[in-house]
Amino acid sequence: MLLFFTATCFGAAAVGSAWTTSSVNTWYAQLRKPALNPPSWIFGWVWSVLYLFMATSAWLVWRTAGWSTAKYALVLFFAQLGLNVAWSGLFFRLHFPGAALIEIFLLLAAIAATAIAFLPFSSAAFWLMVPYAAWVSFASYLNFQLWRLNLGSI
Repeated sequence: MLLFFTATCFGAAAVGSAWTTSSVNTWYAQLRKPALNPPSWIFGWVWSVLYLFMATSAWLVWRTAGWSTAKYALVLFFAQLGLNVAWSGLFFRLHFPGAALIEIFLLLAAIAATAIAFLPFSSAAFWLMVPYAAWVSFASYLNFQLWRLNLGSI
């Protein structure tokens, strides 16, 4: 099951990455960036670690409680993973940073709900979701700033 959760998370990452790489050197490269915008190469490393943390987190919940007992928590997990992919589509594929900004707040809420739902099953699962929530909070700031700084050009 760890392999299942890992493959699912990295499968979502592959879709998001395909949408991202199609715009990183074109549309995204032309945007005005905020002062705290990290270099592009950092994103792949950070996301790889975060997807591994997410997979491990879901696996810990499954291992502790199984599908039937943890169904609500695991459905939330898959929902937030879907929202994660959707953000990449809105921002990078469709070039809609305003819509992506709205969506990222839904993603952040779904991450928080997932982490809270994981807590009764595994405190480690909860804590493995915290860096993800922190990074998406930072990504929310970046999304807002990119939208604000480029409002007239996108």
